[in-house]
Amino acid sequence: MLGDSLSEGVGDRVGGVWRGWAALLADGLAPDGEETAFLNLAVSGALSGDVAGDQARRALAFRPHLASVVVGVNDTLRHTFDLALLARRLDRVCGDLDALGAVLLTACLPDPGRMLGLPPPLARPLARRQRSVNAVVHALSARYGAVHLHLADRVWTDDRTLWSADRLHPGERGHRAVAAGFHRLLADRGLAHGAPPAPDPDRPPPTRAESLLWLATAGTGWVLRRSRDLLPQLLLLAAAELRHRTDDTGAGPLDAHADDALAAALASVAAGPGGEAGGRRADPGPPAHRTGTNRTAVPGTAWAAAPRSASRTTPTTG
Repeated sequence: MLGDSLSEGVGDRVGGVWRGWAALLADGLAPDGEETAFLNLAVSGALSGDVAGDQARRALAFRPHLASVVVGVNDTLRHTFDLALLARRLDRVCGDLDALGAVLLTACLPDPGRMLGLPPPLARPLARRQRSVNAVVHALSARYGAVHLHLADRVWTDDRTLWSADRLHPGERGHRAVAAGFHRLLADRGLAHGAPPAPDPDRPPPTRAESLLWLATAGTGWVLRRSRDLLPQLLLLAAAELRHRTDDTGAGPLDAHADDALAAALASVAAGPGGEAGGRRADPGPPAHRTGTNRTAVPGTAWAAAPRSASRTTPTTG
């Protein structure tokens, strides 16, 4: 797993540590009685630069059969947000993993402003950013034949039973739904041979007191960190929203600027890594066994299953 808190498993705590959708999915990849090597590199707060740096190096050394690359929300919450740079980073990571023969798992993600219920002037700039990130992810997913899950769809975002108290991370039920969604897509390609994760939680949900305590500790820290980093710029973006709406120009100029930035970002990766026109569409074969010595849990937002076979077949594109 490569990525941020979503893949780290935040929102699904088991035995005092985060479990999450990646571990649930890994348990359903191999047939009963067999195991899958699993490495989770995802880290809460990770940016695309973190994924393209240390996480990618460690994932490539692992030589995965499957690799998830799910990141981007934290980039949209930074004043340094650079869509073209994010696109190039993700293209390089996906291209390098693809060149190893890894099947990629990707996801488009919900708009954080909408999930948090921010007022429209604050929410709209974040929505533009997240839509642009999702468009980049869609383009790269198509290029590399990734197994792609549409987590930005309303069927996910409108069901509050899937989300934890902070509204940004899935709860246990949500992590199970994400794992089941990927399992279904992988099974369609002949890459998941075990049982899908059960949809219902195996533990009682956090009590209201536990949720409030989490929000008052970890949640408050997150808000303070983002306030120092994003809030000043977000207020400027909100002022621009209000100015355009009061001078009768509406959101058109701002939308056009976002469209231009997206076009430039997609153009910057149009040739693919190294100037090539596109990625591979090969299935690297069945997942590996998990053993007591090669199963590791390293915080992060990407997961990988080590290869067992060098055989190659051609899957359909999802």
